[in-house]
Amino acid sequence: MSQMQKEYFPDGTLVGEWFYQIKTPSLKELGKPYVITDYGVKPDGKVYTKAMQDLIDRIFADGGGVLVVPSGTFYTGALFFKQGVNLYVEENGTLKGSDDISDYPVCDTRIEGESCKYYPALINADGVDGFTMCGKGVIDGNGERFWKAFWKRREWNPDCTNKDEQRPRLVFISNSKNCVVADLKLQNSPFWTNHIYKCNRVKFLNCHIFAPKSPVPAPSSDAIDIDACTDVLVKNCYMEVNDDSVVLKGGKGPWADESPENGANERIIVEDCRYGFCHSGLTCGSESILNRNVIVRRLTVDGIAQLIHFKLRPDTPQRYEYISVEGVTGKILHSFINVNPWTQFFDLKGRTDKPISIVENITIKDCQCSCGTFFNVSKDVKQYELKNFALQNLQIEATVFGNDFAVVDGIKTEKVNVKTL
Repeated sequence: MSQMQKEYFPDGTLVGEWFYQIKTPSLKELGKPYVITDYGVKPDGKVYTKAMQDLIDRIFADGGGVLVVPSGTFYTGALFFKQGVNLYVEENGTLKGSDDISDYPVCDTRIEGESCKYYPALINADGVDGFTMCGKGVIDGNGERFWKAFWKRREWNPDCTNKDEQRPRLVFISNSKNCVVADLKLQNSPFWTNHIYKCNRVKFLNCHIFAPKSPVPAPSSDAIDIDACTDVLVKNCYMEVNDDSVVLKGGKGPWADESPENGANERIIVEDCRYGFCHSGLTCGSESILNRNVIVRRLTVDGIAQLIHFKLRPDTPQRYEYISVEGVTGKILHSFINVNPWTQFFDLKGRTDKPISIVENITIKDCQCSCGTFFNVSKDVKQYELKNFALQNLQIEATVFGNDFAVVDGIKTEKVNVKTL
């Protein structure tokens, strides 16, 4: 984005100056360095959770600074960062998660649209202002053992959920503001890779986010889950995971919009990113109540399953509005746009009237892509309303066109060229 011109979110709100500030902090800017090898942590394959947590506590007590991971591979369980304590992983340095679940103490946290008891992430920060984690190194969730256990449980119980086969996330930042995650390789998470909840002003810059689809698929390894947050920038990142990439969450259930633990996602920008395999480029849902003022632009995709996916739960009141997707090029395996009911594990919990959801003021423009189905959009007047879509300047090669545009009320098209193969 250029600072020389004003830009606006889809509803006309001005894009604030904060979104243009994309400089990655240097180690010097993060405070006094505390190198973990100076405090008894060794790259010897042993798990050093206590030593690292003690060091975080010491940095906090000293008034702040940065925990530095030097060259080498260092193992730890869950770490809990505090106000003024940052994380820097040097090039050739790896902070690697223990694959023993006992190294992740059960705690109050947020999972799948609900506040509950669950396991923490490898890296946790709650209630902090200015938390930064960066460097040219690697944070590795060491997830293979957890993935295998999940798929084994699925063999025994095909309906098992993520809460049934519990495992840690890689990064969880909650109730915080002015946070930056930059330059890191974030990989092999046992569960979601990055999860931010009830945060304001969070940036993901120049990150490489990866979890495999083979030989052992990494289940539910979403790249970035944005959960009831405002002002989020995802820029110049590479994402390749065995689930959705950028996911907008915020709560689920028949009265989810009335609960203070849930909330809207507003003023989200995803730009200049590259995608390998993943299930979607942007997903609204399945645990989501309100997503507003979202810009997704200048993406290069290669083997992504679908570009944009609106999951509409029959048990949750949802509103997705003022969303713009533009400037996307590349190969999409399945749907260019997917708007359909999402019924996985839904529960009306005794509510007799189905909540009606709304998807409106959606713009998709300036894209040149190949895909399986172009317009995978269905109408379900008993569950949701679709209105005011704009499709502009689209050059699409598709196996099949999909549904008729008439399933959306008030759709406008201009220079939409869909060539079916």
